[in-house]
Amino acid sequence: MESEHQPKLNPIRAFQALHGNTADCEEAYTSLSEYHDYEPSLEFDDSELIQTAGLAPLPPELLDIPDDFLEHSASDGTIEENFEEELARAPEVYAEISGSSLDDECFAELSGTGLIEVVGDDEIGRRIIVVSACRLPQSKDPDILLKYFMFTLDKYVEQDYSVVYFHCGLTSKNKPPLSWLWRAYKAFDRKYKKNLKALYLVHPTNFIRIVWQMLRPAISVKFGRKMMYVNYLHELQQYLDLEKLCIPRPVLEYDNLLLSKNPRAAEAARVLRDRMQKPPDQSDSKAAPKESLSPPPTQQFGVSLQFIKENNSNMVDSIPPVVRQCVEFLSQPDALETEGIFRRSANISVIKELQRSCNRGEPISFRNDPHNAAVLLKTFLRDLEEPLMTFDLYDEILQFQTWSHRDKPRRVKILILERLPLDNYKLLKFIIQFLWKVQDRSCLNKMTSSNLAVVFGPNLAWPPNGQMSLQAIAPINAFTDFLLENQESIFII
Repeated sequence: MESEHQPKLNPIRAFQALHGNTADCEEAYTSLSEYHDYEPSLEFDDSELIQTAGLAPLPPELLDIPDDFLEHSASDGTIEENFEEELARAPEVYAEISGSSLDDECFAELSGTGLIEVVGDDEIGRRIIVVSACRLPQSKDPDILLKYFMFTLDKYVEQDYSVVYFHCGLTSKNKPPLSWLWRAYKAFDRKYKKNLKALYLVHPTNFIRIVWQMLRPAISVKFGRKMMYVNYLHELQQYLDLEKLCIPRPVLEYDNLLLSKNPRAAEAARVLRDRMQKPPDQSDSKAAPKESLSPPPTQQFGVSLQFIKENNSNMVDSIPPVVRQCVEFLSQPDALETEGIFRRSANISVIKELQRSCNRGEPISFRNDPHNAAVLLKTFLRDLEEPLMTFDLYDEILQFQTWSHRDKPRRVKILILERLPLDNYKLLKFIIQFLWKVQDRSCLNKMTSSNLAVVFGPNLAWPPNGQMSLQAIAPINAFTDFLLENQESIFII
């Protein structure tokens, strides 16, 4: 141990002293899969599918913001702590958190702040989790915050997900201590990191960049490639639909302030906004009849089950052709036994092309890749005009966990057999019975009924406004798990 008379280590050497040299640290994370041969291929990094925003230098306008504005809405950039002293402290791993018994009631106060929100999926089905620093409460126990973050992420880490962090609003009044950041990174072990596909840091300041440089020697290369700086909101549009994100007002105001200081960035934002608002065929929109805006008869994505049925006279048992093709392909032994099926992402350009081919009525080829078929099936369900479980049943599904064990079979059967439209029932039965085959091979594909419920639950039921709350996830997943476990008694032959 260092004596107090010894010179201070620089930050990087402090980390290396604690955790070995940089190469050892990186190898410790990147080679973890070698010691987990039960799921070797799930250490998947799809950073090559994402255009790296890069850790570019801060634009000048991010370095010159009026103090009065910072005081109310943006990060003040203050660094009161000694970086070397705080980050060189022996980190705590928080192993007891993962084993502790927690529920939504434990975090009722934090849940109401909107600090963490789940705002749906991106274009290829990865869940989007938004963290807003401006909603971070003042003087909150940092350990409670960490438990809340872990409790929230636990609901999603079994499938691919992305995190958007709005840094605007982090001030010296609500900023957790620097040592907490390192403890948090250690607490979020491989379970949380392996399926995180992107971490977008929006409106980064010098504070963020300095902390990143301090932590970098101890952070794996794979994790580092997943992190991207986003200086302006319009830059985020190329990755995510901003309308889904429910961006806090202080963040919008801060972004407008930055754009006002950079005319080139403001022009780029305006061009992108105009492009997004422009009708698909603006040149002929005045003369074109309304009928031209209706989808072609061959379309299957983004329409209703009724539309597909009316335009496919050869459709068997109310099963849309694309669903039958996906299931038939995935029912092959090699596909059915693919490790991590439905949990892994696919190349977004491939999925988009498969959708276009399907909507044009052309034959589709999964390129002998089960993940393409798996993602396409989830995308079809997610793109339906109305969820398969219908909006009418949504509120009752949310009450599932309050039903007694004895009542659950009877009440679920009433919802499925009596209140679900016949076409919805037939398609749900077809999908659930297929998923039962998937979980029956869980010894090979690692997809248990609970894992499948986490993946498919939010794609079977969502509220009319499309924004699912954190509290809704657990009952929907539990309901879906119940369907899978009891499919033989629920779905009559």
